Amino acid sequence: MSSTTKTVYLNLSEITEVHSQDVYVKDVAKIYCSDTNIQNKCECVKVKHIKEDKDHRYVENALDVIEKLEALDTSIQVNNIGKVEYIIDYQTPKPPKYLWQWTKTIFVCVVCFFGAAFAIMTFNNDANVRDVFQELYRLVTGNEADGFTILDLTYSIGLALGIIIFFNHFAKWKINTDPTPLEVEMRLYEDNISKTLIQNDGRKEQGIDVQ
Repeated sequence: MSSTTKTVYLNLSEITEVHSQDVYVKDVAKIYCSDTNIQNKCECVKVKHIKEDKDHRYVENALDVIEKLEALDTSIQVNNIGKVEYIIDYQTPKPPKYLWQWTKTIFVCVVCFFGAAFAIMTFNNDANVRDVFQELYRLVTGNEADGFTILDLTYSIGLALGIIIFFNHFAKWKINTDPTPLEVEMRLYEDNISKTLIQNDGRKEQGIDVQ
């Protein structure tokens, strides 16, 4: 390796959302080089121009980025430490629609609340929790339960605490630094979407895409 060779470390993100039709290296990757001038030049290299002004996801290859970077200067050697294939998620610039966003949020909250309540009620009915509590109350106190008992109260409180602890989240507060189950599922969903897009793109090029 020549003493004048400059190593550029390229770390491409798996998927990046952009709103400009001209996409640069700095938009989709992190660049590091000991020479800050070369690093700045590499960050400003255009990797793609999106012709169609509509929402779309484009599957790209790191080799194209490496080729463009090394074409800048013969002394540059690119070391890719990120993804080999990456996705550019182009979203057309849109004005914020706060009313629609709040409407969707409230709708999802209402569906989740009543859906969870219905699921809990059906479980209680299937397991006959009410009769179990009444029987436990009779065995412990020797009297028949004639309404709401301490068992119902503690069960309700315990159920709420259990949900909060399990989901590790209440309003803006988290019990610990671990990601919540919902965050984990969302990341898994995003990973599956990215892998599917990349695999579908490869299959289409080979003419074996499943329709």
